[in-house]
Amino acid sequence: MLEAAPKYIKEDNTITLMVNLQGDGTLKKIQDDYLYWDKIKYKAKNCTPEELWNAVKLYRFIRSNTIRFGKNTFSYMITDYIQRALHQFDMHIGGTLGSNIGIAETDKTKFIISSIMEEAISSSQMEGANTTRKKAKEMIQQEKKPKNKSEQMIMNNYITMKYIVQHKNEAISAEKILYLHKLISNNTLDDAKDEGQFRDHDDVHVVNHVNSEIVHTPPLKDELNVLVKDLCDFFNKDNEDFIHPILKGCIIHFMIGWIHPFTDGNGRTARAIFYWYMLKKGYWLTEYLSISRIIKDTKAQYEKAFLYSEAGGNDLGYFITYHIMTMEKSYAALKTYISKKQQEVFQAAKFMKIPNVNDRMAQILKILHDDSDRILTTKEIEVRFNVSNFTARTDLKALVELEFLDIIQVNKKKRNFIKSDKFDLIIGKYTS
Repeated sequence: MLEAAPKYIKEDNTITLMVNLQGDGTLKKIQDDYLYWDKIKYKAKNCTPEELWNAVKLYRFIRSNTIRFGKNTFSYMITDYIQRALHQFDMHIGGTLGSNIGIAETDKTKFIISSIMEEAISSSQMEGANTTRKKAKEMIQQEKKPKNKSEQMIMNNYITMKYIVQHKNEAISAEKILYLHKLISNNTLDDAKDEGQFRDHDDVHVVNHVNSEIVHTPPLKDELNVLVKDLCDFFNKDNEDFIHPILKGCIIHFMIGWIHPFTDGNGRTARAIFYWYMLKKGYWLTEYLSISRIIKDTKAQYEKAFLYSEAGGNDLGYFITYHIMTMEKSYAALKTYISKKQQEVFQAAKFMKIPNVNDRMAQILKILHDDSDRILTTKEIEVRFNVSNFTARTDLKALVELEFLDIIQVNKKKRNFIKSDKFDLIIGKYTS
């Protein structure tokens, strides 16, 4: 558990200290990072840690906004850092123009499929799914039946993400939240009856598995109907007091975790509903962002962001700041990824010189050129390029006829494809 912060005490020098700290920039740095007591107490200079904490709390209180869910009041402060980040997000991940990220229209579908896979894998791994990214991607691309709970979690998340993309413009409801949970939790819970059902008991706690300590006790089951209704209204309606859509998305993410409406799968559901809200509000680039991959890499900070917000008197500023930082990192990772993929497309272009080879076939050749032991299936080509079974079979058949591929007959119906013995020789004629 977190160290309990001192209670705010109104002292004669608090306002003076707050003004002085604001003047020398100390307060701005603390607020932009949205530090909790466990970090702030080491920042005190020319005052006691308690006096510094009082000044920080007073500043946050003066500039705070409040919202209610059920009988609970939550607050948050919009810092300079948050405003700058929101402006950048509005410029780059919202709107209708896609040219600012450098994704060609012909490549968009391919990038979306890859991003949805990344999100599905990372979100599941955070909840305990134990498999490698390579195996997980192969399972999704080849539409293999999951062999264990870990693979089932990842496949469920992938199906859920695809569902959200298809229904992104719709309003949300308690019934749709239940349906999302059913998709996400299919065949992964201890009791199948809990799939797509709100919990009907109060014996649910968030526990630190290192020391078995309870770190969060959710609201009672009798409060769920009101809380879920308020959450759906918050999702669907614009408040009288404007709240930036990305801030609302962060708050929605937090509230699902805080309400904890399910016996299990709350984290996966929370991240899925955040994803839905962002797409609904026009932040189209969210389809390409793998938020969960960044959260997975900073899981300790993710969990602490929840704890700080609750320990700080339902101050959502801790969680919002963390979430926006993960979005910045995810956007930076996306730009790096796109640069890498564009380089691969450039490298694949040399295979386009080969007569009778189209763009998809050129990329297949590059895959085999880079990984000589790769075994391809028709289903993988369908998923990777978002094409029909007929088109995938036609491309592979053409590459066999051009002697780039050999066929491995798995059974009477199923065929796999591997690099032929003549592959390097033929490639060399056109690319050397």
